[in-house]
Amino acid sequence: MRVVVTGLVATYPVGGVAWDYLQYLQGFDALGCEVIYLEDTGQWFYDPAARTFTPDARAGAAYLASAMRQLLPRGDERWAVRSADGTLLGLDEASVTRACAGADLFLNLSGACWLRDGYRGARVTAYVDTDPCYSQAKLAATDAGVAERAVARSAGLIRKHDVFFTLGEQVGQPDCAVPTAGLRWLPTRQPVFLSNWPVTPPPARGAFTTVLSWSINPTPPVVGGRSYGGKDVEFARFLDLPRRTPERLQAAISGDAPRDRLAAAGWSVIDAHGVSATLDDYRHYLQTSLGEWSVAKNAYVATRSGWFSTRSAVYLASGRPAVLQDTGFSSHVTTGPGLHAFSTPEEAVAALAAVRADYPAACEHARAVAEECFRAEDVCARLLADAGL
Repeated sequence: MRVVVTGLVATYPVGGVAWDYLQYLQGFDALGCEVIYLEDTGQWFYDPAARTFTPDARAGAAYLASAMRQLLPRGDERWAVRSADGTLLGLDEASVTRACAGADLFLNLSGACWLRDGYRGARVTAYVDTDPCYSQAKLAATDAGVAERAVARSAGLIRKHDVFFTLGEQVGQPDCAVPTAGLRWLPTRQPVFLSNWPVTPPPARGAFTTVLSWSINPTPPVVGGRSYGGKDVEFARFLDLPRRTPERLQAAISGDAPRDRLAAAGWSVIDAHGVSATLDDYRHYLQTSLGEWSVAKNAYVATRSGWFSTRSAVYLASGRPAVLQDTGFSSHVTTGPGLHAFSTPEEAVAALAAVRADYPAACEHARAVAEECFRAEDVCARLLADAGL
């Protein structure tokens, strides 16, 4: 079986993004599938050093090629990136067309890839919504006739797929405010290739950490007249948490965050790029943490979307407990000593104390949750089955 996986690794060449997308390829590869990675967003590419975007795809493509070599057999032979001017790097045009035409599944992660005519020969073309509420808000606005042209174009792209998956496991449930826009959204999860994340001894002294972008969505999603925000909105509710717990809390942040205000409230704040430049940097940072404490985007929380992050899943796989703001995920993922869901500052304090009270049990449970809920081979096999393949 052949699977074409799309993503944003060259567009955002940092460790966390690379892990998010490339573990899909590892999962399908482990199932015996022939896997090709394709990136074609029509956009410019982020330069982490300059902290700006550039039309030059070469640095991003080189980053992708290195990551593919590290994670996949024959990785050098399995990828293509199209620059904004249409030039292909990696596989040539004929090879990409053949790969797509003969594919059983074209998996458009994050809806990142343009559906050019040459990409549309697969038996099943599947959209994977990695940003619940944001994707559906585009569809709802377009259906209501109030969407701007770019939003309507994006919504039209979504509807061109055959099957629709979402990381919001609550979407379609009565207590979830994310609209379905008339589509059947199939729940899925982030695949974690467990051998990437061996359980290592925890640090003798360390912090509960997280890695986040402060605010990257200039246009918030609007559903039913309500505007939803990002992580900055939710983080503000927990600003004084360091004063309420003996645990050290550290946030590796990218974006225009109020770093002085966070530091004054007791947070240890560091630059996200410094700990996530490469696959190895990102993994090292997570595995030298005591565990994760994190909020989620307001859009995920307030709508009860059921979203769960790849970042949190790999903390768990590394045997690191996670204390996470509840998005509704607690109805679907096994909580317990190593995975706590909180909604209030009081619940967050209590969860951190519970982890500390029996830290070895929390670490053991964390790994068990990853094995049960996020094993890449299981996630990818379910994607194939739910796509009818």
